[in-house]
Amino acid sequence: MIFEEKTISTKRIYEGKIINLRVDTVELPDGGTALRELVEHPGGVGVVALTDDNKIILVKQFRKPLETSIYEVPAGKMDKGDGETPESCGRRELEEETGCRADEFIYLGYMYPSPGFVDEVTHLFLARGLHKGKAHPDEDEYLNIEEIGFEKAVEMTMNNEINDAKTVFGILKTLVYLNKDR
Repeated sequence: MIFEEKTISTKRIYEGKIINLRVDTVELPDGGTALRELVEHPGGVGVVALTDDNKIILVKQFRKPLETSIYEVPAGKMDKGDGETPESCGRRELEEETGCRADEFIYLGYMYPSPGFVDEVTHLFLARGLHKGKAHPDEDEYLNIEEIGFEKAVEMTMNNEINDAKTVFGILKTLVYLNKDR
């Protein structure tokens, strides 16, 4: 049985720099109606940057909703108005946040960070053949750059020391990618 909800009406309640909020009235499969509070997001990209000596470059930054600092792969929001592709966004974010450029950019897939209320799609890439330069994060972005052995990062992920969804997804997809020919 296929369950779908038909949108009857949409009311935009907020338009912001990063997200928009709306409330949709939907018709349910049984003919009833319900309200859905939805976040519109332009999508994002995360990059698993792997050095030649098998270390992953992570950023650690304070995240206000959590009131703590967490490890994350270099990542950012796509600028869809500029026609930016996931790969060009990933390359831009990698360079901004870590100062690195990559010879190889391998698509790992995409994920839905929280599909119960947000339409965001996050694309993930593996970056190799890194050339290090100087990071130049956004003016309101403060982060520490850390290199951690890849196997240690996998262990940290499994121990819930790394728990950002895109980072977990990227690390585990990279682990499978690296082990596919073994």
